Amino acid sequence: MTILVLNGPNLNRLGKRQPEIYGATTLADVEKQMLSRAEELGVKVVCRQSNHEGELIEWVHEAADNGWPVIINPGGFTHTSVALRDALAEVADGAGFIEVHISNVHAREPFRQHSYLSPIARGVIAGLGVDGYRLALDHIARTQQLP
Repeated sequence: MTILVLNGPNLNRLGKRQPEIYGATTLADVEKQMLSRAEELGVKVVCRQSNHEGELIEWVHEAADNGWPVIINPGGFTHTSVALRDALAEVADGAGFIEVHISNVHAREPFRQHSYLSPIARGVIAGLGVDGYRLALDHIARTQQLP
């Protein structure tokens, strides 16, 4: 099984940008942890990050075409991107996706409390720091039916 892990805008700045909110762990650290955990679980993880909405959408299309489940931290696109939501709807109808947020978006500014993606996600993990990625991976590996 292949699981696509997508990170949206500004997540390449983890460990540098607002560490009081997002922590000191870098995206490279998160990806290393995900690859290690995937090996333990006997699944394959492909990690990608982009600050560009269209690139994320293309990768979501790739996941839909291949029947891959997706773990996505859409960053700011959570609150703004109908286009990303429309792309993920195809994944939701297939292998499914889990939305992950490092911070508790519900305890932050009001605009961060709305997600275009949550209503179609298999699940949402918010506020558990980078552990949310591992929890999403563990859940998918445990529950996903192989094609």
